[in-house]
Amino acid sequence: MTVSTSEPKFPSSTSSPVDRPHGPRTELEKMLAGELYLIDDPELRAMRRRCYELTDALNATTNADRETRRTILRELLGGVGEHVNVKSSFRCDYGCNIHLGDDVFINVDCVILDCARVEIGSGTLIGPQVGIYAVTHPVDAAERACGREWGEPVTIGSNCWIGGHATILPGVTLGDNVIVAAGAVVTRSFPANVMVAGVPARVVREL
Repeated sequence: MTVSTSEPKFPSSTSSPVDRPHGPRTELEKMLAGELYLIDDPELRAMRRRCYELTDALNATTNADRETRRTILRELLGGVGEHVNVKSSFRCDYGCNIHLGDDVFINVDCVILDCARVEIGSGTLIGPQVGIYAVTHPVDAAERACGREWGEPVTIGSNCWIGGHATILPGVTLGDNVIVAAGAVVTRSFPANVMVAGVPARVVREL
């Protein structure tokens, strides 16, 4: 099974901003800058459609077919290290904003909403049904109803272990070797070498 697409990960309009120095910025450029953007923008819709086609292809491939899965992941994601193992099902919004280091393992039913950069360091283990959310919405209901949102990057260090059903919220950075207990909701950043648990997550042990 092979998967191909004629659409690049990032549309060519964003690769040469010097071509339109006085024109308005695109919604994609606003999204990547962490500013409010319109989710219903045609360019962003096309990127999500491409992403959904690739995740559908990944999820239709058996976990045993590692070569095909690697090929799809390299086309889907912004960066993929060596010996990465992402189990089905897996869902994300754009894919191109996700960067995985070497030996990353992502268990079943992971959802990564990657409206901003999501970086997962080498050797990190992601448990089943983990949610990593790099997108947020306005508190004001009227503004939210207009379809505006913005992204805040999420960074998970190397050799971390994220327990099943844990949730990582926008803007969080976790240092190396952090353990997140199952079911925890991580609302803020934590330094390296700690175990966090609870809702909201707090340090319960130094490692």
